[in-house]
Amino acid sequence: MKALVLQGPGQTAWQDVPDPGIKDAADAIVRVDAVTICGTDLHIVKGDVPEVVPGRILGHEAVGTVVETGGDVRTVRPGDRVLISCISACGRCRFCREARYGQCRGGGGWVLGHTIDGTQAEYVRVPFADLSVYPLPSAVDSHDAVLLADIFPTSYEVGVLNGKVRPGDTVVVVGAGPIGLAAIVTARLYSPSRVIAVDLVESRLAAARSLGADAAANAAEEPERLVADLTEGLGADVVMEAVGVPEAFEMCTRMVRPGGRVANIGVHGRPATLHLEDLWIKDVTITTGLVDTHSTPLLLRMMAAGRLPTSSLITHRFELGQMEEAYEVFSRAGDTGALKVALGGPQHTAVAASPEP
Repeated sequence: MKALVLQGPGQTAWQDVPDPGIKDAADAIVRVDAVTICGTDLHIVKGDVPEVVPGRILGHEAVGTVVETGGDVRTVRPGDRVLISCISACGRCRFCREARYGQCRGGGGWVLGHTIDGTQAEYVRVPFADLSVYPLPSAVDSHDAVLLADIFPTSYEVGVLNGKVRPGDTVVVVGAGPIGLAAIVTARLYSPSRVIAVDLVESRLAAARSLGADAAANAAEEPERLVADLTEGLGADVVMEAVGVPEAFEMCTRMVRPGGRVANIGVHGRPATLHLEDLWIKDVTITTGLVDTHSTPLLLRMMAAGRLPTSSLITHRFELGQMEEAYEVFSRAGDTGALKVALGGPQHTAVAASPEP
């Protein structure tokens, strides 16, 4: 089969690799029908995640069709169309019993495209299939569903739930990429008084407005002043970091009000300065986290009911074999206007669309 393989920092190749096979009775082999690229994949290619070694097949988000299952798999069978979660769960360890699947100590957690081969391939082996894939209703589009593999549960759990968004809150989302946009959508489920998006790219700020942001600020044009003006100088109740760079995190800590919450969602490859000399007296709560995906069934039900606007996040579509081209487009999002790219699925013709205003 073909797969995208990490060669080393800054280098990948779409190449022939052996087909995956069943290694454990809890495994499923899934034919990949639709897949996407995550900002975390870009961090991996840059070398920010040293646990990912050369030779690893990348990717942790996909929709596919089960072609084979191990003897212990009970919830899916060959022919089933499924969502592959970015998180695998053994179901037995202390953290899985607490539904903190991202911290699984039984061989799961974030393993796909990280410590084992991932989803950016024609076929993928999914461990712990009973808890790590979700059957999909026929009415749910594959390209929509793939957004529930990672970005929507991540934004909802690590951003909205960790940030404890409440009715009437002022919420700031720093970073209007796919994760930030999904955070805006899911934050609005809790009726905040206003949601403010911050980014450097005007096309992403336009996308944020279209998905429900009440205000948008260019990160280079004193967004902290805008937040202060809109909150009578107090600062935001909740600030979410959805970029993964030190400057964005430090900006978040300057925007939060006394007693407020900073929810870090971004993947960081460099140290950030924590200004405790300013924060110690402010009763500020700072949370971090890897997604657990305990919310995936809920989000799937909402998507099936038409309650999650997802299609507008996909701006570019490619054939599966155009993986390297898709990476190029996604990595230059500031120039290409890419939000989320989708490969394979029901539409196999690449479309270089622009974000909807």
